[in-house]
Amino acid sequence: MTIAEPRMDRMVASVEHVFSWFMSGDWEKHHLDPGVADFTFGNPQELPLPGLVDALRSNAIPRDKDWFAYKMSEEEPRNIVAASLHERTGIEYRPEDIAMTAGAFGALGVTIRALADEGDEVIFLSPPWFFYELMIASAGATAVRVRLEPPDFDLDPDAIAAAITPRTRAVLVNSPHNPTGRIYGEPELRALGDVLRSASERSGRPITLLSDESYNRILFDGVDFRTPALDYDATITIYTYGKTTLAPGQRIGYAAMHPDYPDRVAVGYRVFVQQLAAGWGFPNALLQHAISDIERVSIDIDALQARRDRMVPALREMGYEVTNPQGTFYLMARSPDPDDLVFSSRLAELGALVLPGAIVELPGWFRISLTASDQMVEDGLRAFREARLSAS
Repeated sequence: MTIAEPRMDRMVASVEHVFSWFMSGDWEKHHLDPGVADFTFGNPQELPLPGLVDALRSNAIPRDKDWFAYKMSEEEPRNIVAASLHERTGIEYRPEDIAMTAGAFGALGVTIRALADEGDEVIFLSPPWFFYELMIASAGATAVRVRLEPPDFDLDPDAIAAAITPRTRAVLVNSPHNPTGRIYGEPELRALGDVLRSASERSGRPITLLSDESYNRILFDGVDFRTPALDYDATITIYTYGKTTLAPGQRIGYAAMHPDYPDRVAVGYRVFVQQLAAGWGFPNALLQHAISDIERVSIDIDALQARRDRMVPALREMGYEVTNPQGTFYLMARSPDPDDLVFSSRLAELGALVLPGAIVELPGWFRISLTASDQMVEDGLRAFREARLSAS
């Protein structure tokens, strides 16, 4: 009998609750129901953006014999990303600092495995994106949680400092934060940079800050986004274009090392080797050719904000406790029933699908995606009202 390795056991255990719900829960049972209001995931509910379709169509026409040859991190997209990062942050990124990846998922996978090994620890914030622990376990490392306390979900640099040990190899921070929509600003990010510099000096090796910025262009109310790379040199920025284009199946993104990242060349090569080990973890040729056009494509942020501004006061008027996200696709609501799985099932029966908070380590809450259509918002609010009344 074959015995699974402990690393694989940890990987399976980290996502068991996600897939047991996803494959046999409310979404699987109801997402094809006629007229269902689907707030579960950050998936498109309308046809793809015309600008994205045009970008793919025009760049699908070969310009030379190597148009669809093997592609690694190609020169043109790296130059475009470096210029974009410089414009947005003021930091002088170089093309060689950029690894083109299959979205943020791919960027996280290769960077965590390049940095961490058996016996190492990686800290992440909870509630998290539900695959962080899987990525960490895939490196053989140990995941360490630092809780963001509701309802404000503030970043606490002191709590991160308390979680750091001599085995800490990286700290993963997600801002704008999925699932809460929080954006962290200069005071807490500067304090975090101080914490990581001090801890790195004590341990004798740099602790990398992995800055997951997948939603850094999806901002509301004119809020500014600040990258943690401004406050800490040993930062690798993670990004995907799948959020701004609302096309998560077209997977292109990057991992960008700060120009003053310690051991930049050696760590960059380790990332490259991990891209090979991951089974050619580079974006496909068409997406890399189209990157200049994709860079200019964006979902309608005003429409997302309008849905937020419709839903938040309406849900509060019904008696729900609801966050008011500063960015991302999502808002969080406290379940009137302490068992969020039971309450989300009740909503599903009434025609509204949500992500139970238990899936993102926040039992007693549920997540609503603002990528639902306007009609879904109106239909969903009726379901939320009826479910709230029945829970009273």
